[in-house]
Amino acid sequence: MRGIEYYPNWELTYSVVHALGLPPWPLCSLWTSGAYEAAKTTTWINQRIHDVRPLGPEERPVEHRGFIQQMEHYYIAYARALLHIERPERIVGEAFDILWAGWDETEAAAGPNLPRYAWRLLRSRVLLRVRRHPDGRPDLRPAAFLTVAQSRIEDPVARFVEISEVADFFDAISHLPPDQFDLVVLRYLCEFTPDQVEEATGLSPAHVHTLDHHARGALELLHHRPTARE
Repeated sequence: MRGIEYYPNWELTYSVVHALGLPPWPLCSLWTSGAYEAAKTTTWINQRIHDVRPLGPEERPVEHRGFIQQMEHYYIAYARALLHIERPERIVGEAFDILWAGWDETEAAAGPNLPRYAWRLLRSRVLLRVRRHPDGRPDLRPAAFLTVAQSRIEDPVARFVEISEVADFFDAISHLPPDQFDLVVLRYLCEFTPDQVEEATGLSPAHVHTLDHHARGALELLHHRPTARE
């Protein structure tokens, strides 16, 4: 489904989905997303879908709709910060569709901390597409061109210096462990409060506080300057 080599048509995919008793709507959405990644045209995609009997009305679980309303803005902000694209909703939608495809099993597997389970899924979908350094680290340097601070600097030389310094700072973030990395992105690139980071990631208040403390310390060592600069 990643669009490598042969990409199955929807009729074949739907026959498997139907046999397994899975909800067809999220799987159709995921199939469509994969088809675009496989460089299939919109005409080809629509024709393949029309070749199969109509799926009927969408029947998204009420709890799933509520979860989307609660988390979508966090997920979109995180995806935009890492991917530097204007409309990251498609990437975020993939994560929600995967959750929907096995919603009952997902709730059971996630236990009392569904937000944590879902956050890890969202993170994996985003990092599949993130620009990377040769050593595999996420490359956040392009975000330096998107900061409000540099956009307000009129002098070209001063703006170049600001972008260079901020790019170095963003590059240091990519050296952090996963949870610290996510916290820094959410807190200092997306500008969410600690309470909002807790809600988005499913981490406890104490854990968020500890991660923030350690991330700041690590960034000071990596970048050799205070981490308060945003």
